[in-house]
This record gives sequence, structure tokens and C-alpha cells, in this order.
Amino acid sequence: MPAEGAAASVPAGHAVHWDAPPGIGALMTLRTGGQSRPPWDGFNLGDHVGDDPTVVLRHRDQLATRHGVRIAWLQQVHGCKVVNAAQHLDQPAQADASWTDQPGVACAVLVADCLPVLLAARNGRAVGAAHAGWRGLAAGVVEAAVRAVAQAAGGGEEGVVAWLGPCIGPEAFEVGDDVAQAFGGGPRFSPSRRVDGSPAWRADLAGLARDRLLAMGVTAVAGEGLCTVADRSRFFSYRRDGRTGRMAAAVWLRG
Repeated sequence: MPAEGAAASVPAGHAVHWDAPPGIGALMTLRTGGQSRPPWDGFNLGDHVGDDPTVVLRHRDQLATRHGVRIAWLQQVHGCKVVNAAQHLDQPAQADASWTDQPGVACAVLVADCLPVLLAARNGRAVGAAHAGWRGLAAGVVEAAVRAVAQAAGGGEEGVVAWLGPCIGPEAFEVGDDVAQAFGGGPRFSPSRRVDGSPAWRADLAGLARDRLLAMGVTAVAGEGLCTVADRSRFFSYRRDGRTGRMAAAVWLRG
């Protein structure tokens, strides 16, 4: 069995297929593998969900070692603040997105139903990551992250490519009028009924993010549309399980 800090202990993650230029690394972890016990069982990376902090730190160290990066973790607050990842390697910032133009520094977000958005400049000079729950998405976190990456790369927003990772799908994401009104309604919301018969909506979180990216001129948007709630074996899901772990999506410039 590998040593506790061995890179070989990191299980294979979900492959990121997108139109990023050479020299950019990206990953999304799965819940499989790892040493966390139920209800966080698997490769949990969340340090705020009640899991053994020693195990979580071990997982984080293993992930960084495996990919040869320093990871800038965030204290996510469902807002739209974007920070320079290189300035928060030792002390996590309260923010929901980060960017970097420094090789070997990874921008990372934690998710368990919220949408992870990875960004890269076509010229290969900057990357970024955003945590897009519905509140952050409505507040503009994706737009803010795209602008930060474009500015750091010295180009326009149309020169950014994006990847939308697995998140809660429209069949599982039942919301109230407050969520629909936050986005002004539209075709990404379909009428539904709760178990008690009261009206609700089914929301397409990834579709809402895609629309916002396209509105900014970001036309290269990849993603498989996988639902975290529907796949218990691979994905943590807060909506499905309540008390559970967190996966990470990260992106970096290779040295």
C-alpha cells in the first residue's frame, strides 16, 4: 500500500475534454477512492463538511503532489468575488472564483451539485475556475471570472474557452419562484409540481451558465451535461445526501 502522502494514492478523476491550448492542465476529482469514512466516503476534499481534517489534508496534499502544483483553495460563499490564486496559496480567500497567470499554481473550486466552471485563455497565458451555484451564477461569478482571465491574458473575453463540469441536472434541480425570478425566468426553467402539489420549477443550471458565457462572446464551451444527483457511485451530491463530501475541479498552467 502506498505511503499516506504518495501521489499514487490519488484515484483517477473525471477527464476534462475542452478546447484549451497546449500547456494547460485540468482535472475534476470523483468520490471514488480515498480514505474518508461515511457519510463522506471516498476522496473527499471538503474541509468544512465535518470530515476528519487529517484525512482531508492528506487528500489535498496527494492531489497537489500527483499533479505537481500548488492549489489555491477557497472559502466559498456563493458570491461573485474573484481573486488572484497566487496570492492565496497559504490562506484561503472568501471568494467563489480565482485566476492565475503563474505556472504551477492551480485554481480550484469545490462542488457537490453546484457547477464547476474552468476557464482558459486561448493564448495560454491565464486560467481560472469558478464555483457557480445558482446564487453565485445570478450574481455574475462566471462573468467576473471570464473578465479576470481575459484581462490577465491581455486579450478579450471572446479569447476565453470554458468547460462546464458535472452538476445537478435539470431533472433533479427543483427550485422555487425566487430562483426563477433571479434569472428573469426563460426557457431554462420548466414548470413542475412538488410532492405536496405546490408549483415549482425545474432549472437547468449548466444551461444558464452556458447562456451567460455565450452572451459574453465565449463560444467554445465544452461539457458533458452529467448530473451529480443521478450518479451516486461517482459523484458527491448535497441535494441527494445532505451530509456528504466535496469534489474539486482545478486548472493550471504547466511549468
